[in-house]
Order: sequence, then structure tokens, then C-alpha cells
Amino acid sequence: MTMKFAAGLLLAASAFAAQAQVVGKITDPVEWANPLMGTQSKPELSNGNTYPAIAVPWGMNFWTPQTGKMGNGWAYTYDADKIRGFKQTHQPSPWMNDYGQFAIMPVVGAKRFNQDARASWYSHKAEVAKPYYYRVYLADADVTTEIAPTERAAQFRFTFPKSDASYVVIDALDKGSYVKIIPGQRRVIGWSTRHAHKLPANFRNYFVIEFDQPFASTDTWQGDKLEEGKLENDGEHSGALVGFRTAKGQKVNMRVASSFISLEQAELNLRRELAQDDFETTKAKAKALWNGVMGKLQVEGGSVDQTRTFYSSLYRMVLFPNKIYELDANNKPIHWSPYNGEVLPGRLFAGTGFWDTFRALYPFLNLVYPSINAEMQEGLANSFKEGGWLPEWSSPGYANVMIGNNSASVVADAWIKGVRSQDIETLWQALKHGANNEGPLTAVGRAGVKYYNELGYVPYDVGINENAARTLEYAYDDFTIWRLGKALGKPASEIDIYAQRSMNYKKLFDPETGLMRGKNKDGSFQTPFNPFKWGDAFTEGNSWHYSWSVFHDVDGLVQLMGGRKAFVDKLDTVFSLPPIYDESYYRQVIHEIREMQIANMGQYAHGNQPIQHMIYLYNYAGAPWKAQHWIRETMDRMYAATPDGYCGDEDNGQTSAWYVFSALGFYPVTPGVNQYVVGTPLFPKATVKLENGRSFTVNARGKGRYVDALKVNGKAIQRTWLGHDELMKGATLDFSMSAKPNMVRGTREQDVPYSFSRDEKL
Repeated sequence: MTMKFAAGLLLAASAFAAQAQVVGKITDPVEWANPLMGTQSKPELSNGNTYPAIAVPWGMNFWTPQTGKMGNGWAYTYDADKIRGFKQTHQPSPWMNDYGQFAIMPVVGAKRFNQDARASWYSHKAEVAKPYYYRVYLADADVTTEIAPTERAAQFRFTFPKSDASYVVIDALDKGSYVKIIPGQRRVIGWSTRHAHKLPANFRNYFVIEFDQPFASTDTWQGDKLEEGKLENDGEHSGALVGFRTAKGQKVNMRVASSFISLEQAELNLRRELAQDDFETTKAKAKALWNGVMGKLQVEGGSVDQTRTFYSSLYRMVLFPNKIYELDANNKPIHWSPYNGEVLPGRLFAGTGFWDTFRALYPFLNLVYPSINAEMQEGLANSFKEGGWLPEWSSPGYANVMIGNNSASVVADAWIKGVRSQDIETLWQALKHGANNEGPLTAVGRAGVKYYNELGYVPYDVGINENAARTLEYAYDDFTIWRLGKALGKPASEIDIYAQRSMNYKKLFDPETGLMRGKNKDGSFQTPFNPFKWGDAFTEGNSWHYSWSVFHDVDGLVQLMGGRKAFVDKLDTVFSLPPIYDESYYRQVIHEIREMQIANMGQYAHGNQPIQHMIYLYNYAGAPWKAQHWIRETMDRMYAATPDGYCGDEDNGQTSAWYVFSALGFYPVTPGVNQYVVGTPLFPKATVKLENGRSFTVNARGKGRYVDALKVNGKAIQRTWLGHDELMKGATLDFSMSAKPNMVRGTREQDVPYSFSRDEKL
């Protein structure tokens, strides 16, 4: 054996050992999360479209290194070479862009404050990104920057070289901003107004910054003009530049907090959240917060890669919607309202689109973190009181994007699963109002509601885009309103209409093609019809994607499609079809199309939300082993804790929630119903600690992806669903796994999950 050949064998053995390494019990889950997962993205192709959010769970303010230019939604991209600043951000996605933002950047030598001039080369080799801590070496300045966050404040630590010209730039950004340097207090205060969506005219993000060392120089700037020695600046694009004389390795500490309410409130946030803490204390507290939240879920026995992907996904799930409320001097919650511009009592959250997150993110909160969703429900009630509507996308107020009326699902699922809101009557009125009226924006209330209520569908030929998708989502939303009404004891005279409308999905089913199809006002189907055409009658998908959007009555859909065998064949066809597409509606290949095309899973487009539940529908037609096969294929192939680790937009926790639920072995196909559909658990053991003091454990014994048997608390069950209540009481789920599919278990009619048309008992 040659030395070279032996060395090759050794390397191969080492790689195999790393791949096969089994992870035991996790004691520090936050250390397994990679905030860079999904950051290798661009408008043409999303691998997540994320940025490293340095924050605490659901915190008001996030911080991120900024590689993109001011105003670029792609604030941080993994392939970039330079950092332009460290930005306070509230951005939910690059497509939504940002609000409440300003940037910090250290420089050395010349007074370089312009975003291009101050930019510094950096390397991922000299970068550490954790949810609670960020560090990077800025090569051009020879400065190491570190960040540790709280909910509304943060600590920075800059390690400078020896220089009489060390500076920190404060960029309040353009579109109207203000800065003031107060040398005697070693402080900079100011505000920024830059935002991407329409807001009341008095919107401001106030900030207070203080340093632990005196200033050697003080300058402000306006646009591209430096005004040396000037301590205050107010205009289109204001900024400050404070200087220090530093020895080699000298650390300059900076504390920063902000507020949407006032400078005084920003000061209060700073004093309350940072107090006398040093950098390491803030860092340790942030880490403890993350471990407290992430530690509710403990997985054991998976590979290193699986464990990293699980906790990286969980990290994304507990960022949005984030708090935009603050605590006054008496520790009472107050908020600036993006709906009417007033400062009002109570909680408020922002930064989520229900079209994405109603599917799995909110059900996950109801299962594992119900107390934070109780706060979110209060915030929804406040948004209705202040703006007259529930937001379907908040950023931070009403955003005119996406479709549907899925706030109904978010409210109903919370109440039905035991999240008790004192504002439920307000929310009930809000749901009815949103379901029966067009809003001030097409994405608020229900566009086409008069047609929908009269005809049972939104017509294709009346100038309302994405009409078939709207109809299907409205029908499901009506189901959730009916479910909530029943749970609240509302009279049949008030709620039966929603039960009736929940069957409107049937009006769009085309027996000729066996798919959902746009329908004209006169009752005829749209012609011509191309089931591979994206957009048009559908939303970011085609008929092959949206035809499964009957979350509440899958059995009804099974019957429409010709029974169980035909239904399973139709599901199979999604994967066997080539990834062809018609992009003519968009006049370009949008990134969602490209992500489907390159995934090698046929027409299955997991990178976007409409079809993500589809795999679980095999359970409703007697073929659960096929669901198990494709669930594991999707987990293994479409997710990794790497910069290119998602297969499309992560979307505020939803795509991550699919993974985390699926890794546990079940998924909420029908929010608003107390059931989860069984899949295939990924880890040999997973424990979920519930807020009620109980826990449930998922044990998966044996090799393979197929479920051979399942016991709940020692009792064998054949059904392919789990009850929310049985999990909440504490449970042990014992899965027997096999490399071969069990084609008998879960195949009986009585084994299937809930469908509205066959079972109204739940």
C-alpha cells in the first residue's frame, strides 16, 4: 500500500465518521444554530433570502452586518466581499425591505463616512455569527467589531489599532434624518425616517448611543458633505462621525437603544435593558434567552448536519413577528401605532405575512410557545382597533402584498388550541368584518368579496387577479371562522353561512382536467387553460400547486378527483411530471419558478408555500407510506444548515416550521382543527417541553424512513393523526421505523385525519 493511497483511505474514513457521527443530548441548543443559513441568495434565486439576525427571540430590534447598499433589501449576502456597516433592522424579507433602520461603522485613518468609501473587505474565515453574538474582522480598518443584543438595545465592542484617527460612523440614512452629538455625555442621539411601506407622517425611529470613552473629534455630515466640528445636523441624509485616539488592541464600547415613541423612551430602553451590564454580561444574557426558548425542543441521535439544520430552522421560527411595543416608566406595554400614528397602551407585533405563516408557524407557536402568541393575539386586536382591519401582511402596518384572509386561521387556531385572548370578541368582530368587506388595499379584507358571496367564487374575467387562489383561500378561511364561532358558542344563524361558504372550493374544480381552474362570471371555465401557467388565476404557483389548497376538506377533494386511487395517482403525478412552466403572466421567470425547475422533484415546488402541505395528503387516501417517502426526501434534499440551505424564501419561519414539525414526525395540515397528520420522525428521540409543565417525547426506533407501527402512551394506534389535546396532556409517541414501507397500517377509512364533509364531531 502506498503512502498516498493510505492517506486517501484515512481521509475517506474521517469524512465517513463525521457524516455518521451521532449527536447525544443537547445542552446548548443555540450553539447549533447557524444564522448564515439561507444568506447565499439573490433576487434571481433564493436559497432562503435571509440575513444573520443578531437578536433575542421576538425582539423589537435586530442587528445585521450590511453588505448591500442603503435601501437594498438584500442587506447581507454571503457572496459579498465588503461590509458597509452594521444595521439596526426590522426587515421581514428583502422583498418587503426595511423600516426603523440606521447603521454603525468603524473606520480608521481618513474620515470616510460615505457608504462606499467606508466599506471594508472581510472574510467568513474571520466572522463568527451566532443568534446572540456577532464578530467580524474589518480588514481595511484593522478593526474587530462585536455585537450582543437585547430586545430594544445592543452593545458594540470595537477593537481598534494604534491610531490618532479612529472613528465610528453613525449613518441615520436618507429620506429624512437627524443627529446630534453631545460630547460631554459621550453620546449621539438622533432619528431616522426611512421606511419601505406607507406609514403615518410622524414615523420616526429614535436612537440613543453612548460610548465609554471621550471623543477626540466630533463631526456631522449631510449627504456627501462633511461639516467638521458641527454637532447637530437635520436634513435629507444626516450622520455623525466621532473620533478616538486608540492604542493597539484598545477596545471602545458602545451602547445603543432605539424607540418608535420618543428619544426619552429610547433612553429608558437603554437604561432598563443594559443597566450597568458590560458586553460579556449582555452576551451571556442573550445566550441564556436563546437557550431558554430553543431548549423547549431537545433532539437526540441525529447526525451533526441534521441537528444543525433543526436548530437553525428553529432559530428562524422565533424571530418574527417581532415586538414593536415598548415598556413605559411603569413597565406597562405601549406602542406607536403604524395604523394611526398615535402612542397607545398595549402590545403590538409586526413583520409577518399570514399567507405564509398561518400554515405551520402559528400552529407551532400554539403548541410550544402559546404565551407569546397570546401577546400576538392582543396585538392583532389592537391593529383592528387602530386601523379598522386585521393585517394580512404587517411591515409594520398594512402592506399591500399577497392574497387571502388568513388572519382568520391565525385567530381561530389560537383560540381552538387553548390560547385565551381577552380580546376574543374584538377579534371575532374583526374576522367577520374582514370576511365580508373589501379593504382599503387589495391585500386587506377580501378583494372580490361581492362576487365571492354571491357566486361562491371570484370570477376570472372581472379584472381581479389571482382569483382562483383567492377563492380557495377564502373557502378555507370561512371554515376557520365557522370553527371559531362554534367554539365561542355563537348561534347557527350567525355562523352557518361560513360553513356553507367553506364548500365553495368545489365550484372551481374542473372534472375534465381533475384540477382547480379559474371560472368566468357566467359560470364557464377560463379558456384557454394551461395547468402549468404560473400566476394569472393563481398566486406564485400554478394549478398543480393550488389544486391541493383544500386544507379543511381533503376527503371532499378526494371524492372530486375520483376516489382514493385516483387521488393518490394525482399526487404521484406531481412528482413524475417534468418541471415545465409557463411564465407568461409574469413576463419573466420569477425566482419561485426557477427554484422548482432546478430541484428535480417534478412539479413539487417546496420553495414556496402553496404546496408545502401536499405531501401529507397521501394520509387521507390510504397511502401514508408515500407521504413518509417524500417527507424524508424533502428534508434530506431541500434543507441544510448552510448559506444555500433553503430551497426558496424562508418566509418568516414558515419554511423552517415545515422542517421542524416534519422532523418531529407530524404536521398541522388543517390549522383550526385539533389534529396533526403523522409523517416520519427524523430523530431517534425528540422531547418537547410544554408551557403547562408537561412534555411529550417522540421515540423512533429502527432504521429507515417508513412507519411500521405507532404507539401513543403504550397503546398501538392505526390512525394517521395525533390529537393536539393528547400531546398537551403529556405523551410518549413510540414509532417503529423500517426501511420497507408498511402498506397496511393507516390505510382504513377510519384511520384518516379530519375532513369537514365527513366528520364534524371535532
